[in-house]
Amino acid sequence: MTFSRKLEIETVHKMIMLYCNEMHGTARNELCPDCWELFDYAKQRIDKCFYGNRKPVCSKCKVHCYKPAMREKIREVMKYSGPKMLFKSPILSLRYTYRKKFKSNIQ
Repeated sequence: MTFSRKLEIETVHKMIMLYCNEMHGTARNELCPDCWELFDYAKQRIDKCFYGNRKPVCSKCKVHCYKPAMREKIREVMKYSGPKMLFKSPILSLRYTYRKKFKSNIQ
């Protein structure tokens, strides 16, 4: 697994953790069963990405590999957690923004 994929998995994990802790009332660094399921699913999708090491950020990808229900769940998590990530994990947030802006040009 490449460094960028590990970083993406870490970013998704933190976003789901933030969402779950605040929206589902779980203890810090804990996930409820539904959020664990979403994280495991997201991790599998990242690992099996069609683009391999040239993987764009999911929001810029032309291939939607998430099942519709899971895609809706991850959108909800990202919509809630995305703005908060700048304060909770600024380095991960800035790296994601950089990848989204400059590294997501898949032809």
